[in-house]
Amino acid sequence: MNLDNLVAIDVHTHAWKSALQVDDAPNEAQAAMGRYFRYQPQHQTVPEMAEMYRRLKMAFVVFSVDGEKSSSRKITNEEIAELAHQHADVAIPFASVNPHRGADGVRAARKLIEEYKVKGFKFHPSVQDFFPNDRMAYPLYEVIAEAKLPALFHTGQTGVGAGTRGGAGIRLKYSNPMLLDDVAVDFPDMPIVLAHPSFPWQEEALSVATHKPQVYIDLSGWSPKYFPPILVQYANTLLKDKILFGSDYPVMSPERWMADFDKLAIKPEVRPLILKENAARLLGLR
Repeated sequence: MNLDNLVAIDVHTHAWKSALQVDDAPNEAQAAMGRYFRYQPQHQTVPEMAEMYRRLKMAFVVFSVDGEKSSSRKITNEEIAELAHQHADVAIPFASVNPHRGADGVRAARKLIEEYKVKGFKFHPSVQDFFPNDRMAYPLYEVIAEAKLPALFHTGQTGVGAGTRGGAGIRLKYSNPMLLDDVAVDFPDMPIVLAHPSFPWQEEALSVATHKPQVYIDLSGWSPKYFPPILVQYANTLLKDKILFGSDYPVMSPERWMADFDKLAIKPEVRPLILKENAARLLGLR
């Protein structure tokens, strides 16, 4: 990966379509998210995403979400990793393992690190039904911390299940970023990324990221024009070295995010940190 040729690193994208299966229709949850975010769902394969990001001169971190206690996703961690490595000039594979999988999940995580060379892990507490500081998840964190890889956690409200009956069973309480303060204390050498502006807990997220050296915030899933002023203030000052560009593609296109970010009152010297340099350091690319 030639960082000098890249304008940005998108640390938050989802692979929704397998390159190995012909059924690429959106499932019910994906269709509901399209209605919530007012976009036409895209279902690109990892190679197709790589082609798009190459045109944009961006790298991207890509993953799926292991949302079931026994995974039934259309695209596997292994496929994502293999395809990302084939497009290593722009693609960076993360994996997702549901903590409810217990010892089997721990073994899977270790194999994904050792054999598939994933570069980090994604958790979605509201989808996976767990509090991030539940000791049930700690054996999984131990494997990630041992490998010195980052763990990225969804925080705040989610578009998953939004507007559907009972919110599709999704409980927002699991994604309060303050719960990750315990994880940051107990795993001080494991980088933690708090994904998204953490509505309605934005100040809690800023507090944890300011207090714990290894905690970062990514700005995915929201148009920058809707960022709360306090988030912009901290991005420009105290957290300028720990704020990361993320689009949440396909929920939001990187082009739209960048166009709105261009209009945001971010200091000129801070922009390259958010768009590329902070992520390059976090991911060990520098």
